Amino acid sequence: MKEYIGGCHCGKVKYKFNSNESVEIWKCNCSICKMNDYEHLFILHNDFKILEGNNLLSEYSFDSKKAKHLFCMNCGIKSFYQPRSHPDSYSVNLRCVEGPPDIENIVYFDGKNEY
Repeated sequence: MKEYIGGCHCGKVKYKFNSNESVEIWKCNCSICKMNDYEHLFILHNDFKILEGNNLLSEYSFDSKKAKHLFCMNCGIKSFYQPRSHPDSYSVNLRCVEGPPDIENIVYFDGKNEY
């Protein structure tokens, strides 16, 4: 396991998490993930910690209201959120991680039709 740092574009939201150095990510075709080309890396809640900017997070929910999409109120980037598919984990956008882990496998998830 290795510690990684991630955050939003403006740098006001920062977090750290522990992960393997080689990971599986998910690519989802739901309306919001497809628009953002989001690369899901699921991190257990206990392995994730917000370092800065918790007060700058704005929540957005749609459709089933189960996912809690969190955006930086300053720059608008969703660097992580609470997905409906993994209630015990956050989904970190691998594109928002400094020196991210290597991708060993990509799972293509049909979020458009699964829920």
